[in-house]
Amino acid sequence: MTTTADASAPRTLRPKRHRLRTAVLWVLSLLVLLVVGVLFWAHTVMMGERPASLEVWSDPAITVTATDHSVVLSPSGDPSGTGLVFIPGAKVDPYAYMYKLAGIVEQTGATVVITKPTLNLAFFDTRPLSTFTADAPAVDEWYVGGHSLGGVRACQLVDAPDAAADGVVGLVLFGSYCANDLSGTDLRVLSISGSDDGLSTPQKIDAAAHLLPGDAVFVEVDGANHASFGDYGVQPGDGTATIDDTQMRREITDALQAFGL
Repeated sequence: MTTTADASAPRTLRPKRHRLRTAVLWVLSLLVLLVVGVLFWAHTVMMGERPASLEVWSDPAITVTATDHSVVLSPSGDPSGTGLVFIPGAKVDPYAYMYKLAGIVEQTGATVVITKPTLNLAFFDTRPLSTFTADAPAVDEWYVGGHSLGGVRACQLVDAPDAAADGVVGLVLFGSYCANDLSGTDLRVLSISGSDDGLSTPQKIDAAAHLLPGDAVFVEVDGANHASFGDYGVQPGDGTATIDDTQMRREITDALQAFGL
């Protein structure tokens, strides 16, 4: 009897081990599918419109330099010493912002560094600000800005302990607002929004205004929607723009220039 019981014990355990292996394989398979799905989603970006980018590439007043982590727009002449690190909105091609930001490079000699966020999402990008400011060593005074969720990330970067050491003096928001409180800082802040923005609506901009310093400058562009700040087509959930791209670029450039960038 003892011999029979001992002999049957391994046969009893085999189905349990098989079920455990099957469960583990199912879990691992689901995890792999989840990771692949997230990566596919993150890399499905709203691409920049080619004609707008080509206009900047062919502009003799601007030098475009692409690195593995940024797109740098610098004046072909002497730089002003002022620069803007600009963070794209979630899943928006960095090149989609070249045309709208090129105007300030032409007008004032400022340098613009457009980041290429990790997985196309600013919140996944843990690289320090110095990664991007190092791309323009001639700049000694920096503003940090961004569009949409890129602006939310910019708010965090200007509040970092080493921001002052990096030469950061201000914040520029395009259709965006802060989630952290900057009201007690001495940062110079410019918020440019659109009257027809269906995502960062005027109401949301107003509701978060108390998180900015009391002397923050607010500019609302009449007829602009969320996608008006770049050149990447229609964005789901957005309002309808009644301003064209040329006028929008002029509005952005004028606001940045008046702000002192």
